[in-house]
Amino acid sequence: MADANVHYLAIGHIARDLTPSGPKLGGTVSFSALTAHAMGYPAGIVTACGSEAPLSALAGLPLHQKPSETSTTFENTYSQGARTQYLRARAALLSIDDVPTEWLRAPIVHIAPLDSEVEPDLLADFEGSFIGLTPQGWFREWDETGRVRARRWPAEADWPRTAPLFERAGAIVFSIEDVGGDWALVERWARAAQVLAVTRGREGCTIFKRGAGARDFETSPQIEVDPTGAGDIFAAAFFVHLYETQDPYAAAVVANHIAGVSVTRPGIEGVPTAEEVGLARMKSS
Repeated sequence: MADANVHYLAIGHIARDLTPSGPKLGGTVSFSALTAHAMGYPAGIVTACGSEAPLSALAGLPLHQKPSETSTTFENTYSQGARTQYLRARAALLSIDDVPTEWLRAPIVHIAPLDSEVEPDLLADFEGSFIGLTPQGWFREWDETGRVRARRWPAEADWPRTAPLFERAGAIVFSIEDVGGDWALVERWARAAQVLAVTRGREGCTIFKRGAGARDFETSPQIEVDPTGAGDIFAAAFFVHLYETQDPYAAAVVANHIAGVSVTRPGIEGVPTAEEVGLARMKSS
């Protein structure tokens, strides 16, 4: 039986990231669940992965693992400063049937596709929960070699069916890089969302609130060691603080600070400490 004491439920594939120093834990659900835990929310993950997944950093978090022959595996290669990403393996797909009954009414549900492993219809399967959506994985496609490239999603013909699902989310977070810098597309998402946060790396984020204009929030400059997971950490911090306060602008301040500090440490070590969370909350008050 799954642990019923889950207040932040993250759904999506963990990732096995191939690096020169060996496989590392990745994936939005990994960074976001650990961040929510640091913010005082018992967090659980629904995922699919194989036995080779490097799960040690998630020890202590409830993990409902769908059996899979392999784990979603990414590899990045670099040439002349440009990054090329490959999807080397993909874990089993996920659906609402993979979510333990005890977790269906978690106060916060974070739907976090990494490689289109969940369908957008999943947003309609939760009632009474605050739903946070990070659609990054729907903005990706890959060829027969596994080379990942961006795609425009949803397709024009799918907007009438898909846009109403976005309204179900309490907030949506994605990077301006996810949409190729297309601010016209961002505006379209903003019209469909209750709250939309668009992260802009070192430049901070832009918040769209229904019925109000866009507002930019800067982040404090940091000495960057590794930006991996910063967007996922931002999303979790944003969802939690927005859930608590109903104030997307205060949530942006908290999330910017926590994500900014995260880049000063490598990989999963960027997850905030309780002390860093406390300082970020003070900045928003």
